[in-house]
Amino acid sequence: MSVLRPMGTETEYAVVDKADPRANPVRLSFDVIAGASDPVTDHIRWDYRGEDPVNDARGYRLERASARPEMLTDSPQLQLTNAVAPNGGRIYVDHAHPEYSAPETLDPFEAVRYDHAGDLLMLAAARRASSADGRRIELYRNNVDGKGASWGSHESYQISRSVPFDDLEYLMMLHFVTRQIYCGSGRVGLGEHSEGEGFQLSQRADYMHAKVGLQTTFDRPIVNTRDESHSTDDYRRLHVIVGDANCMDVPDALKLGTTSMVAWLAEEAVRRGESVRDLLGGIELADPVAAIHTVSHDLSLKAVLPVDSGEATEAVSGVPAGAAESGDPTGVTAWQIQVRLRSAVYRMAAAVHGTDIMGEPLWPDEPTKRIMAMWGTALEDLARLAHADDDERLAMASAAGRIEWLLKWQLMEKLRRRRGTGWSDPRLRAMDIAWASLEPKQSIFRAVRANAVTLDDDRQLAAASTEPPEDTRAWLRSAIVKHFPADVVAVSWRSITVRGSDGALHDIDIADPRGHDAKACRAALDSAADVDQFLAALG
Repeated sequence: MSVLRPMGTETEYAVVDKADPRANPVRLSFDVIAGASDPVTDHIRWDYRGEDPVNDARGYRLERASARPEMLTDSPQLQLTNAVAPNGGRIYVDHAHPEYSAPETLDPFEAVRYDHAGDLLMLAAARRASSADGRRIELYRNNVDGKGASWGSHESYQISRSVPFDDLEYLMMLHFVTRQIYCGSGRVGLGEHSEGEGFQLSQRADYMHAKVGLQTTFDRPIVNTRDESHSTDDYRRLHVIVGDANCMDVPDALKLGTTSMVAWLAEEAVRRGESVRDLLGGIELADPVAAIHTVSHDLSLKAVLPVDSGEATEAVSGVPAGAAESGDPTGVTAWQIQVRLRSAVYRMAAAVHGTDIMGEPLWPDEPTKRIMAMWGTALEDLARLAHADDDERLAMASAAGRIEWLLKWQLMEKLRRRRGTGWSDPRLRAMDIAWASLEPKQSIFRAVRANAVTLDDDRQLAAASTEPPEDTRAWLRSAIVKHFPADVVAVSWRSITVRGSDGALHDIDIADPRGHDAKACRAALDSAADVDQFLAALG
């Protein structure tokens, strides 16, 4: 096992009409998705049969009569619009936002590429919608409006069902509360309604109000229990709603890669009969909800989080011993928890894969090796930040190229000092919104993108917006729509329904995310003159 596993992202975008600020966002969302549609394929519907939003990972089902309407995503409204993205993803309206779900990938770096390729698809859709009806529709890759509303940037990971959910919850609770120190996208304002003045690490943290739960749009939980795997019975989907919509590549890759490695730790612990709590020294946050808010509000990176148990912090290779230590045996910092998580992964990897002469685990593949190195670099960056004053932080260009909240803070802090204003200055709030605009001329991030470490260039992103990953079922979902668009009736994550020449409907089961990839299906699809021949070739 390694960092490689089926994974993907779902990004909701803020939408406005610059010519009419009071325009209905729901109507605008429909317009954007219509702009993403293709007349050749807009008859293809999204198949909701495989959706199961009331199935709870804790081992029971919520009665549908007890579920709030917005939870029943398998009961689409008549107006709901879907478009199959050319790269095998999905573009649709979710509540009051246009949303892009990236195609399934196996690699966190590829997942980042397809995540950001969605920005190109959504920008093109917004421009087409604007041209069609004279609007000036603009989309933003962010998570808050500063007035109390928040929308999601979700992640999905395939995880073995052999892992008890309690173990998964334990590890992910620690990880999700603290990973924002290196993957937060930064936000002006404290509290859901920005009632507090200041700057914080994460856009989503203030909107988390429960430890664990099935819901996603109210009383949002740190660990979401929605259990519809979109896969075979051996796996569950870890559905993550706590993250930010990163504009920068490195925090996006770390968000996906470190979470996959923590999931690997849980899977390997089961395989080896080890306790995940023992691997982390028994540490457990006394109040995770309070902790996730505290971590986000703490730019010093030194806030002590009360714990119920556990030992003093421990260092890991590549991170200065003693850095950012609290000196309080009853609590730990977010940095210390991240050190523990990475150290546990290291120890497990050394036991499973062996080590080289330097003691470094013999990582099984290059993406895993890269993610683990990037995780270590992030912790080194944060250790230095924790010991720097604001003047020193303003000069830390290298770290800012890898940490989004820091780069955003640097720009805003310089402006704040020049203008002699506080964090409540509306110009800073406007910068926060403009940071995430998809329109290149309006985007502050695009203006400073050269200062950020990039993992993909514009050519790679353009290719990912039109071509699917070759090593997952997304390849067939994209390719069959391109080959036989008139014959495809419906698609979903785990099935494709086509109509044969006799008028009969046929379901192609693609439940295995690693199956029906280019290697398995390209020859059959390229040689088929029609969908009947392709079905025969599939057997």
